[in-house]
Amino acid sequence: MDVVNESIYDHPKYYDLVFGADCAAEMGFIRDINDVYLGGKARRLFEPACGTGRLLYGLAKHDFEVSGIDLNPKAVEFCNKRFERKGMKPTAWVADMSDFKPKRKWDLAFNTINSFRHLTTAQTAHDHMRCMAAGTKKGGIYLVGIHLTPTAAAPSEEESWAARRGHLSIVTQMWTIERAPRKRMERFGIRFDIFTPKGQKRIADELRLRSYTPKQFQSLIDTEGSWDIVGTYDFGYDVSEPITVDASCEDVVYVLRKRD
Repeated sequence: MDVVNESIYDHPKYYDLVFGADCAAEMGFIRDINDVYLGGKARRLFEPACGTGRLLYGLAKHDFEVSGIDLNPKAVEFCNKRFERKGMKPTAWVADMSDFKPKRKWDLAFNTINSFRHLTTAQTAHDHMRCMAAGTKKGGIYLVGIHLTPTAAAPSEEESWAARRGHLSIVTQMWTIERAPRKRMERFGIRFDIFTPKGQKRIADELRLRSYTPKQFQSLIDTEGSWDIVGTYDFGYDVSEPITVDASCEDVVYVLRKRD
């Protein structure tokens, strides 16, 4: 098998397939959050770190006005071409989610698959929350999905899954390389094993993510000051089953409401 050491984010076609499995559940959850927390009144949605735009496109088909940003130009191009193929206006632009100016204010924003942890310093995490608050209407909602570091249970160290679309299939593996809690840094290996009728290859990459315990995420919200945590859920995405975050939690979606 041929192996290339490249960023998985530079391969949006593969990324879109690998991380698209929960798309329907995530979209349903976002719509349910709108109903429960905003009375179904949210019409304008925003996604920082939107990647290939699979959620933006799906929500646009439900008549929401959507927009998003991503740091990777290849992902943004893939996202906008997806919209253009369906005769829809492109909605994404290249920007740093810790340093951007909103074009229009939105009712509800979402960042559901751990992308927030790519902000590896306290300052960039703080700046991101500030930017998001600047773009969110008063009383609006921001959903942050995050893999926390549990302190009362052993964290997950490895996971793998498979995805298929037509003649393209990808087996993904992700594993822990290093955890450095004092530095608030975790390193993960990730690889896509790609199979097509023409052959197979592997894309290998390393991810560096800032770590958060439940107390550390709460401290960020308290210190930045623009948001209140008004709900917490697991990655089952069932709005009828909120959870209580404790030291054993790992996968959590925080519902943040912008303060008046």
